[in-house]
Amino acid sequence: MNTFCVKTLFAAARAVVAAAGAAILAAAPALAQPDAFQTEKGPVVLETVAKGLENPWGLAFLPDGRMLVTERPGRMRVVGQDGAVSAPLAGLPPIAARGQGGLLDVVLDPDFAGNRHVYVTFAEPREGGAGASVARMTLNAEASGFEDVRVIFRQQPAYTGGNHFGSRMVFDRTGALFVALGDRFDLRDQAQNRANTLGKIVRINRDGSIPADNPGHRREGWLTSIWSIGHRNVQGAALHPVTGRLWTAEHGARGGDEINSPEAGKNYGWPIITYGRDYSGARIGEGTHKAGMEQPVFYWDPSIAPSGMAFYTGERFPGWKGNAFVGALAGGVVARLTLDGEKVVAEERLFANTGNRFRDVRQGPDGLIYLLTDARDGRVLRIRPGA
Repeated sequence: MNTFCVKTLFAAARAVVAAAGAAILAAAPALAQPDAFQTEKGPVVLETVAKGLENPWGLAFLPDGRMLVTERPGRMRVVGQDGAVSAPLAGLPPIAARGQGGLLDVVLDPDFAGNRHVYVTFAEPREGGAGASVARMTLNAEASGFEDVRVIFRQQPAYTGGNHFGSRMVFDRTGALFVALGDRFDLRDQAQNRANTLGKIVRINRDGSIPADNPGHRREGWLTSIWSIGHRNVQGAALHPVTGRLWTAEHGARGGDEINSPEAGKNYGWPIITYGRDYSGARIGEGTHKAGMEQPVFYWDPSIAPSGMAFYTGERFPGWKGNAFVGALAGGVVARLTLDGEKVVAEERLFANTGNRFRDVRQGPDGLIYLLTDARDGRVLRIRPGA
């Protein structure tokens, strides 16, 4: 796959410019005035749906349009389209909320309407520290709590550090679940170790068993849960709407944030190859290329700290159809990526200078785009067409 660097995009842009329900505590306070923005594809409005959420991390839509929203300190709430925020849902597993760990991503089972299963990733307290785990739970009829909580996957080994849990999840078209797992920061060399799940993407069945077509079944020394290796800290994941392939957004160090399309059994290089440098400025690894290691689809230098990711497939923004949207933490923007097949060919940065850390991006059932802001007074935001 060809790699397209954001520096090229900026150069091209400069050239163009030069040429031319129950358990509801209360409704949220009155919504702030929406902000209008002009984008390359027309005007849009960014409005607040709900606020008062502490470091919200993951968002999943219920069939009735309400949202399940996780808060990193260890709570989940139901958020209505009217801005109402529920009391914390009961029944969550024990959570180690420290550093970057806590209650993280949330997705619904593909058959949620029948089984009401919800999956969460979280930092689980264990002997030796904490580790990223996946739990499957059943949302009760009142949407006030969970029953039948079962941990179906545990990243190994546990570690005392509080960074790089990864934790984005996405179901593939077969119904198997991809789970992105960070390298835990201090243990980055373990991203190349096929005998553990640090710095890996794993693929599991909905009960935690291992799909028979995972590459580890055919590769000596690989854990059978592993899909791909050599990842640093994947914070975004989504399926390409045409090909159905997994795409991910991954933090680099200083520079080298990546968009990848991880394929079964392949090595994405961290920490042997990277387009970034260490926080000290020191070189990491051996350079940017090495035989047997994959190149990113796209990378950012300097870093924007990419987070949640979604492909837009709705009708409300015709000019954005097929684009990928990636939230940014350090960059404080939402990156809109234009694709040509499996290549990124252009980038537009939305909502700069608004002071937000955009943690998650989701397309709603109404065809609008929803965002989470990572803050102690975090919000659910909505993008809608402007006048």
